[in-house]
Amino acid sequence: MIRLASILIALASIAPAQEAVRVFGPAEAEIRLTLRTTTDIAIFAPTVEAFLERTPGLSITYEQWGSNDLYALTVSECSGDAPKADIVISSAVHQMVKLVNDNCAATWRSAETAALPPELRWRDEIWGVTREPAVMIYNRALVPPDEVPLTRFDLLDLLRPQDSAYAGKVATYDIEASGLGFLFAFVDAQEASTFGALMEAFARSGAVATCCSAEIIDGVIQGRYLVAYNVLGSYAQSVARDQPDLGIVTPRDYTLVLSRAAILPGAEARPEAGAFVDFLLSGDGQITLAANNLLPLFGAASADEGPETSDSTLRLIDLTPSLLVASDKATKAWFVTRWRAAFSSGSEQ
Repeated sequence: MIRLASILIALASIAPAQEAVRVFGPAEAEIRLTLRTTTDIAIFAPTVEAFLERTPGLSITYEQWGSNDLYALTVSECSGDAPKADIVISSAVHQMVKLVNDNCAATWRSAETAALPPELRWRDEIWGVTREPAVMIYNRALVPPDEVPLTRFDLLDLLRPQDSAYAGKVATYDIEASGLGFLFAFVDAQEASTFGALMEAFARSGAVATCCSAEIIDGVIQGRYLVAYNVLGSYAQSVARDQPDLGIVTPRDYTLVLSRAAILPGAEARPEAGAFVDFLLSGDGQITLAANNLLPLFGAASADEGPETSDSTLRLIDLTPSLLVASDKATKAWFVTRWRAAFSSGSEQ
């Protein structure tokens, strides 16, 4: 339970500003970097520590932020004050692509960045450093095995009956509070023929939209929710290590795959910041990420029942200009209005 408590505290609800701060490395370090990220400190700390072990004389101030606040701060510093962060890593990758498009990121080229596929790098200014699935989670003790939803169609079937036991017991991210939640929902709308039906089913059944991974995962463990949709798999897997009642499903119709995006804010990258990106993309860096559920995607992360998810069902969210449409103000306003209509009743703020 200690591990669960530490993860849930670190994943606490999105604050209007910085969520947590921790300094890694020697206090007397001559070179200091500032890393701002949406990634939970408990999950990313081993990777930061592994980098510093091979980089003596360097310290990293780790600032944990909610995605929307991190984006707003980075935009503000880009248009006004000089950036105070050397590295920014966010799960709300559409916001990161927008920052690159708006000339808020520096160029960095290396063998490691060049080795990335084109869909995970753009303009030598943004790089995908993880691979994480969007999953469904459920309470094993409360959801019968034959009712575990393995696809979106299965979830619709659970919500279809007027007297469904799952009414008011399904949760997902509030897309107005969570940049990641908005991204998953927006890509879903483009990818799935089931999206409209899911919105209708969520509205009719009183599904809950809430802010963050911690509340959703804890709610499923405690039985407040029976099933949760589009939860970031890395966080769910970290908690499931110590919570056997937390079931994880990678949807078999298709599974969205997120690659957290890294940028180096400002006009010119600091070499030490570029070296950190290179480490994340290196073999040793990928090993530390994998040990903390940020890589690889599947195997232990596959659906709890039946065969593993096949490569043909994976839908990688590309870090390309195609994501700019998700940041268009008119498009976003229309989409949020549509979403709000679905969650106008029963929504938690």
